[in-house]
Amino acid sequence: MQEEKFEELISGLLDRQFGTVARFIPTEIEAALRAQLQAYDAAGQMFPAGVGQHTNYARNEQLRGDVIKWLEKENSAAEKAFLEYIEAFIEYLNKTCFTGINSYEFHFARYEAGSFYKRHRDQFKTDTGRKFSLVIYLNEAWTADDAGQLLIYLDDQEISILPEGGRATFFRSDEIDHEVRPTNRNRLSIAGWLKRI
Repeated sequence: MQEEKFEELISGLLDRQFGTVARFIPTEIEAALRAQLQAYDAAGQMFPAGVGQHTNYARNEQLRGDVIKWLEKENSAAEKAFLEYIEAFIEYLNKTCFTGINSYEFHFARYEAGSFYKRHRDQFKTDTGRKFSLVIYLNEAWTADDAGQLLIYLDDQEISILPEGGRATFFRSDEIDHEVRPTNRNRLSIAGWLKRI
């Protein structure tokens, strides 16, 4: 079952430049991650996200409005279980596609009502280590009226993906423009990158 989910993401990437699959992670891990994100948020441990890297890093509310917290295995059982699942995905990706991925980074993200992330790519100008972007949604009972869609730009197409709980979306960090449309309620997710460093 796990490898079927992995294969579906990879096949989508190869066939149409992005993969998306429902219930990518087990529901018990999804629920634990959602609870962990909400606990961090309630404790004031989520911080405004910025753009850029190192000395070029800056907060830009005109571009993005999410608050984030980086995941670490040592932080909680939920994060450990999730990151071990990601390691299994990386092992499968490397074995089947010879990608040479040897690192990763992921953060929790919460967008409050009205916030967004304008069109961008996930690659830094001075650091090309990010090879693939992977987003997993933690929202409960999300509907089209809640908005907050992920838009993926492919040539002359705009692909709209509703951030339903458990859904994952996978694409190349340096090739795909994307954005988060304004959301009508708190929108919860984990965003991250598979890297070659």
